[in-house]
Amino acid sequence: MTGTTDPTGTTDSTDPAAASVTVRVPAKVNVQLAVGAARTDGFHDLANVFLAVGLYDEVTATPAESLRITAEGHDVDQIPLDRTNLAARAAELLAARHGIEPHVHLHITKDIPVAGGMAGGSADAAGALLACDALWSTGASREELLALCAELGSDVPFSLVGGAALGRGRGELLTPLPVGGTFHWVFAVADGGLSTPAVYGEFDRLTAGTDVPEPEAAPALLAALESGDATALAAALTNDLQPAALSLRPSLTATLEAGTAAGALAALVSGSGPTTAFLVKDAEAAGEVASALLASGTCRQVRVAESPAVGARVL
Repeated sequence: MTGTTDPTGTTDSTDPAAASVTVRVPAKVNVQLAVGAARTDGFHDLANVFLAVGLYDEVTATPAESLRITAEGHDVDQIPLDRTNLAARAAELLAARHGIEPHVHLHITKDIPVAGGMAGGSADAAGALLACDALWSTGASREELLALCAELGSDVPFSLVGGAALGRGRGELLTPLPVGGTFHWVFAVADGGLSTPAVYGEFDRLTAGTDVPEPEAAPALLAALESGDATALAAALTNDLQPAALSLRPSLTATLEAGTAAGALAALVSGSGPTTAFLVKDAEAAGEVASALLASGTCRQVRVAESPAVGARVL
């Protein structure tokens, strides 16, 4: 679905003359997602190697009489337009921290696949934080914004930072990583979403009774990122959640096989899925794999993007 909606279903009527701030935020792909055993708090320790990719959402903050969310773009009928939206929670959190009311209209332009394992909701939260900080002149430091991001969700800090980073803890403790070149990707978007808690629950079920190792970043993968070697990176891609995602959505196996048969260097489920990611040699190969995936009938749409991409930025 493409359009502009708000909680009442009416057309957005933002006053273009009003002061506003627009922030652009990238999607992500996990080139390594190593998952430890479930902790006592229900979370899992991770070694999560994030790579930001050039698919973006934009969040525009405009003064308003109350907190209001509207959205336009792909599949906006699948996202909440009330206070359960992570962008709304971000605005409320920043406002509460600075003792002000969250009187803001947040308009989200969606281009990141919804519920696809590419951190679209986290990107919107990071975008809302940065946009409201600028709109309200709160003067929040980078450290404060990152701390607020971590309160909102495990992937939100990386959406703010972008580039490439190793996430430890729940994924929120970031160490920037060097990237020595441009990597080309094709993303196949599936019908419907996959619940992240459900995928982690299936991971726990599949690994029950086994010795789950402590998650660690793979030296070969980090070296491939730093050198910009796509072939080496392809050989090192891993996602410990992939067996769980495939268990819950077996049809994704056909998508992975179609992309690999079309010449992708490697294929994996992106994060908790159900979007699948294909690393390819160059832009020409990206076009060929994208066309083959569409023709295979195993996915709803395909997207082509390069990485790394910068993090959240005021436009």
